[in-house]
Amino acid sequence: MKNIMKNRSQTYRILLAIMLLLPLFIINCASQTPIPCLKEQGTAKQFIVDGKPFIALCGELTNNAATNLEYMKPIWPALKEGNLNSVIAGISWAMVEPEKGKFNFDIVGDVIKEARKNDLKLIFIWFASWKNGMSSYMPDWVKKDYEQFPRVKINNGETIELLTPLSEANRNADAQAFAALMKYIKEVDSSQRTVIMIQVENEVGILLDTRDRSAVANKAYNGPVPQKLMSYIEKNKDNLVPELKAAWKANGSKLSGTWEEVFGPGKPKGLVLPVRNLVPPMTQKEQDEALVTYPFYSDEVFMAWYYATYINYVAEAGKAEYPIPMYVNAWLKQREHSWPGTYPGGGPLPHVFDIWHAGAPSIDILGPDLYRPDFAYIAKQYIRSGNPLFIPETSGGVQGAANVIFAVGQLNALGFSPFGIERRLHPDDELSQSYKMISQLMPLIGKHQGMNSMGAVLLTKDNPSEDIAFGEQIFHTDLRFDPNNLHSSSSDLGAAIFIMTAPNEFYIGGIGISITFSQKNSEFKSGLATVEEGTFVDGKWIPGRRLAGDDTAQGNNLRLGNDYSILRVTLYSYK
Repeated sequence: MKNIMKNRSQTYRILLAIMLLLPLFIINCASQTPIPCLKEQGTAKQFIVDGKPFIALCGELTNNAATNLEYMKPIWPALKEGNLNSVIAGISWAMVEPEKGKFNFDIVGDVIKEARKNDLKLIFIWFASWKNGMSSYMPDWVKKDYEQFPRVKINNGETIELLTPLSEANRNADAQAFAALMKYIKEVDSSQRTVIMIQVENEVGILLDTRDRSAVANKAYNGPVPQKLMSYIEKNKDNLVPELKAAWKANGSKLSGTWEEVFGPGKPKGLVLPVRNLVPPMTQKEQDEALVTYPFYSDEVFMAWYYATYINYVAEAGKAEYPIPMYVNAWLKQREHSWPGTYPGGGPLPHVFDIWHAGAPSIDILGPDLYRPDFAYIAKQYIRSGNPLFIPETSGGVQGAANVIFAVGQLNALGFSPFGIERRLHPDDELSQSYKMISQLMPLIGKHQGMNSMGAVLLTKDNPSEDIAFGEQIFHTDLRFDPNNLHSSSSDLGAAIFIMTAPNEFYIGGIGISITFSQKNSEFKSGLATVEEGTFVDGKWIPGRRLAGDDTAQGNNLRLGNDYSILRVTLYSYK
């Protein structure tokens, strides 16, 4: 009987303790913000941060800026004053694991604290096995032990300082360090979510040759294509990117075989690639053709598979500790870098998207480092196959300020990040003002991403006018101040975002363009009803001047001038 009473007493005490602790547990759970993630809305994917749609209006610091707190001290407030809401900073594998198995994350914690103090979100780059097609951020104990951690061999067996992605030892060491990093970030940041995303490695790929020619790589290349990749290709044969579909079909649509049997010939023996393919030794014709063709495709697919599977292993190890979104970035094919090997061959470029999707399902985004002048064309390539657009490295200034409007408004971009931001950003420059405008519009943008009620234009001297339709209305955009005058003076660059919030009601933000209106039904004409300047404060529209007369060309058109501004516009129809 005593034992029964004793057991009951213990049970009551346990229940009482649970009841007393339960409110604290509930409060603690409620205080935690949701983990950053991607979710689908309509035809788009949204970046959800702190439980709300988020666009990373950020900049990437120079590679080693965040390795020293004193260096960063004046930079943090400048970033905030420049209307950034986030920043991309590098973390070096060599710094956090200077001795094998001994980790020091002090600098990581300090950077997180400083970003948080300045109300900035953080995206970290894991500079580890690879950076810009080379291996310069690995620890000294990895660098020195080239037998345990083997390098790539090129051409006739020359070794270069580039870890081979075909080594399990290389992969496992990187993954172990990355998992330790993500575990640390979870420990210090999971309640406040300052760190919202991770870039795994940087501009991966092979330079100076089209593929690894070490013994292990040659054996794999001359052996069968992995069944996992062949099964993916067969399953998705109707939706493959055009370049992969064409190469596979041209070689008989085989379901097995070596890399060359399935995807075609690799680089011929004896051809040595420089870092840049110049004219000469390339002819101008070869230079132009290489931009739109895919020479040595089997070599590039081969490398893409091994980079993708290696990075997927690393990302999986990290996500097992803390599963925030992760992405990889690409050094793009471009003039003077148009053969694989003159750009890092095997990186996540659009013509090998399927290889990356098959090999790296744990990677959420494939992103372009986009410095090419044909910004809109490349950005559109990066929404292939359902890939969400995130531009981790690009140009800022006047051009970047316009580019971000197009990327966000037309392509549902999740983020935009000019490189070397601490050297280029000023509170009153164009990028800062563009970011300020987009920040005001962000709640509206979040509601309309993927819903066919938002769009944008990017106008240049090569593309001075463009039409865009919403419902029954057609917007005719033009760089000319007077779109009805062929000889009118004009802007050199213009961009605008359009958000339809109700039938015939729009918020329009941008710079440097004129807009006229017509209807799909030619029996009707469109008229400007209400036009007002204004701003959004905490998501609420605060109207400014009401515009008509000279400010709307007597109701004929709108003009977004030389400063980034927002208009609320309503239209009507008449015969």
